[in-house]
Amino acid sequence: MSEYVPPSVWEWKQGNGGRFANINRPIAGATHEKELPVGRHPLQLYSLGTPNGVKVTLMLEELLAAGHTGAEYDAWLIRIGEGDQFGSGFVGINPNSKIPALLDRSGPEPVRVFESGAILLHLAEKFGAFLGGNRAETLSWLFWQMGSAPYLGGGYGHFYAYAPNKQEYPIDRFTMEVKRQLDVLDRRLAESEFIAGAEYTIADMAIWPWYGGLVRGWLYGDSVTFLNAASYTHVQRWAQAIFDRPAAQRGRMVNRVQGDLSSQLWERHEASDFDTKTQDKLAPK
Repeated sequence: MSEYVPPSVWEWKQGNGGRFANINRPIAGATHEKELPVGRHPLQLYSLGTPNGVKVTLMLEELLAAGHTGAEYDAWLIRIGEGDQFGSGFVGINPNSKIPALLDRSGPEPVRVFESGAILLHLAEKFGAFLGGNRAETLSWLFWQMGSAPYLGGGYGHFYAYAPNKQEYPIDRFTMEVKRQLDVLDRRLAESEFIAGAEYTIADMAIWPWYGGLVRGWLYGDSVTFLNAASYTHVQRWAQAIFDRPAAQRGRMVNRVQGDLSSQLWERHEASDFDTKTQDKLAPK
């Protein structure tokens, strides 16, 4: 393979980008007019069951489980592979065209919230829940996740699992960083039951879908073997403890479009949808 020499001025080559070439582009803004649906609940979520999307549905289900009835929500499916995030309605809520996006209609005027960490913090402050006894510690780990996960997803995940060809340098570079991050978490969880201390917080909800999912084998093919995920015993313990929470299991189902049909709840409008509207019950027999 010949060495790549960057041109003086970069130009976009459409189709270059591997698995996500059809939705990657160097400009922002809407590509088409499309209004978003609106349900009857105070909170309207537009998302997909990726790790970033799961953060928010996990939080909402935990709030409801804790008795916060004002956290009732409608979850609408945004198929990012088909470009739903570039519709005018979605861009109106999130100009960055990334899921998840939340419209909070509980006040006199709707409030848009985008970026998963911002949504978690908005909900935690709104309901006075899951910020933990040490707010500074919770927010430090929340923002640790926001800064670290791009190396896991856009770096390691892309080059290890999605790039059109495998290259040693980027895989080694991002593997080293992801293992360093897992070691950071493992050392922290050796001294603390949860990420921010003794209490379960939005820091756990932000980190678990990414790093808990990684060590449980949910992300990027055989990464659980490649990264020797079993060696991070404290992360494993923590990941299992959260997985055992019923609200976390429900949160993983919402807007999910892969896996067993019984685990896929494409839209969520009522708590009863978990029992009656998963894809195994809706799919043609």
